[in-house]
Amino acid sequence: MAERNLDFDRIINRKNTRCLKYDFAVKRGKPADVLPLWVADMDFETSSYVEDALVERAKEGIFGYSEVQTPYFEIVANWMKTYHNWEPEEEWLIKTPGVVFALAMAVKAYTQPGDSVLIQLPVYYPFSEVITDNGRKVVSSNLYQGEDNRYHIDFADLEKKITEEHVKLFFLCNPHNPVGRVWTREELEKLGDICVKHGVIVVSDEIHQDFVFKGKHQVFAGVKKEFQDISITCTSPSKTFNLASMMISNIFIPNPELRRKFQKQLDAAGISQLGVLGLVAVEAAYSKGEEWYEAMHAYVESNIVYTKDYVEKNLPGVKMTDLEGTYLVWLDFREIGLSVDELEDLIIYKAGLWLDSGKIFGKAGEGFQRINVACPRATLTEALERIKKALETTR
Repeated sequence: MAERNLDFDRIINRKNTRCLKYDFAVKRGKPADVLPLWVADMDFETSSYVEDALVERAKEGIFGYSEVQTPYFEIVANWMKTYHNWEPEEEWLIKTPGVVFALAMAVKAYTQPGDSVLIQLPVYYPFSEVITDNGRKVVSSNLYQGEDNRYHIDFADLEKKITEEHVKLFFLCNPHNPVGRVWTREELEKLGDICVKHGVIVVSDEIHQDFVFKGKHQVFAGVKKEFQDISITCTSPSKTFNLASMMISNIFIPNPELRRKFQKQLDAAGISQLGVLGLVAVEAAYSKGEEWYEAMHAYVESNIVYTKDYVEKNLPGVKMTDLEGTYLVWLDFREIGLSVDELEDLIIYKAGLWLDSGKIFGKAGEGFQRINVACPRATLTEALERIKKALETTR
């Protein structure tokens, strides 16, 4: 049976489907008719193998308690080996309802109230939220923009913050959302050496690992043997196969003591089993979805190239940060000269778009907008043309 869902130009009506991306604009303070390219889910139908597996399981009609069997791990591990050159062991795996949930569990497991947790702004905003919501202190070693139109790590500042703030835990985003960096092996090695030196545990959010367009994704825990002892690697097929509502992530913790502490927090939160449909979806995606994934990856990459070309030719004063990974383009509007609020009004009310404002990723993101380009080309073109027309009103 061949893969059926390879037409990524097809526009699917997602309205009135309990869809966070399309159905909750008014509830979230936006006009009802905005075009949404904000949250990180794709406007593509998932692999037909995933669809078929879910339908077949649903036909069984019984949805009692479920548990994972050995093939689940073997399927997940094979994907990690094939695409990321990393071979995790079965005992390392802990499943959670999501990566953000895993971040919260890590905060509880490895720090005490008042402890400092390090992040790198601008970064995925739930990083800050799970830290502060659990009574810990956010410490940031901000990324900086180089002349190469990429963001970089300030290693001297990072080590200084770790020592001065007595940092216990570090949230790494690899690939980095929203700036699109895919950290090199050399960068990860330098970062990891600092964390080993100071006894800092690294929670590496690698949920966008399957969206790399320049360079090669390196699993942090696989860079050096000693990094395994300080690492919690967070992965999920939710971005890769558009399965966010399946609520399932795969967390790898090689260190037995760190794993025990993490599991203790899961138990305390009352998490024992996950939904059977999520398990079925993961197995189908990772075992049969390769053709769909590679076709989707190529389509998204072409959208990134298209966006870069469009911005350079049609949006004077706007710059697109060089994107190495993720499907989230980071647009710099600072040369336009608008305030944060004026830029918000321009995008929402003049362009009629719902993007993610850079300010939610920290002060370092002010003046930027994040746009999701994992959508049909016609949708992307419409969004970019709306930005062009809106900018013309400011001149």
